[in-house]
Amino acid sequence: MSAILMTIVIILVIAAFFIGIYNNLVRLRQSVAESWSAIDTELRRRYDLIPNLVETVKGYATHEKGTFESVIAARNAAASSQGSPEAQAKSENVLNGALRQLFALSENYPELKASENFKQLQNDLNETENRLSQARRFYNANVRELNTVVESFPSSMVAGAGGFKSAQYFEIDDNAARSPVAVKF
Repeated sequence: MSAILMTIVIILVIAAFFIGIYNNLVRLRQSVAESWSAIDTELRRRYDLIPNLVETVKGYATHEKGTFESVIAARNAAASSQGSPEAQAKSENVLNGALRQLFALSENYPELKASENFKQLQNDLNETENRLSQARRFYNANVRELNTVVESFPSSMVAGAGGFKSAQYFEIDDNAARSPVAVKF
């Protein structure tokens, strides 16, 4: 009788162990999804600010049409990107480059640099860039934690059986794009 009881206890302990691993994987997957949502929220805020910034600059630099079009095209491409973090990072690289060109225009237009509306938009964009940077760090920390559990033994067995996969980091390829958009007055 005690051998049967001991076997049942061992089976229950092993089952509880694997259930714990599975539940931890679910929690980590949800944390990654939640942190990606935070990035998406900040990106949407950024995308909403860009048309206002372009319109403000247009009022002072009307003959810079090519720059405006490239910023809006890059913004639209980034805003419509629904793919992986890697795909999103590529579209963000293009957008960062276009925004740098837009801000470089302000150096040629002293009236634009003095505009309160332009200054406020720059401040809002700078704040959004900082919040986006924090959201990226949070996301990548969650990805690191999930990937560690997915790839570690014995949780890798539960991850494989449960269909859990490693997540992609949100990395920026362009070294110049690694820094937030420069906001100069």
